[in-house]
Amino acid sequence: MKYAVQWLRSLIFVAQMYLAILIIMLAYTPLVLINRNAALRWMQLYARWVRLSAAWIVGLKTELRGEVPTGAVLVASKHQSFLDSVVLVSSLGAPRFIMKKQLVWIPLAGWHALRAGFVAVDRGKRGAAIKQMLADVQNGATGPGQLIIYPQGTRTAPGTYLPYKMGSAALYAQLGQPCIPVATNVGVFWPRHGIYRKPGRAVIEFLPPIEPGLSAEAFMARLEAAIETASNRLLAEAGFAG
Repeated sequence: MKYAVQWLRSLIFVAQMYLAILIIMLAYTPLVLINRNAALRWMQLYARWVRLSAAWIVGLKTELRGEVPTGAVLVASKHQSFLDSVVLVSSLGAPRFIMKKQLVWIPLAGWHALRAGFVAVDRGKRGAAIKQMLADVQNGATGPGQLIIYPQGTRTAPGTYLPYKMGSAALYAQLGQPCIPVATNVGVFWPRHGIYRKPGRAVIEFLPPIEPGLSAEAFMARLEAAIETASNRLLAEAGFAG
């Protein structure tokens, strides 16, 4: 019975979440036509609403740990579900995502993402994708702020492993900026697929920065060790047994 009630709460939450994004996005579209910064503003408003409604409807609270970066940095985050993206958007001042190219074709939303300065990457063309990503960043397509990349390239369920991709090292070398690793356990409460949302406290943790100047190999080793170690700690804290 308890599971059924939580599932119903989850269904209500998911339904209103999709309705909210449609309403807010449509309301802001005229402003986005005039000022591209409006695209990011509505995304941040929506992200805050998702966090608030998740706590209220399904009992899923979100917690930020560590020092939230405010300047121009590269943010390399563990990606377990839509929730970690939501928390990053709501907490960072000027988040700009490296996203998969297919998302551009989502009606209206894809255009808003490009207006917000997100960079679309064709993951099926690895070498060309990295070159195009670097060119877009170099040309200032993202605008100033915190450039966010998922080093494993896609969502990774808790307890599974995917190799870290060299696109992160390429960006790190080109930008010459500190890289902030980000760990999380959100996948325990909000899975990659399905409706059910588990109550609890999901954590996003900003880890100590990796300063510029390391070789690609040294950077990747340090990045992976930092994110995986901290994420495993957060998973254990959430009661995930593996």
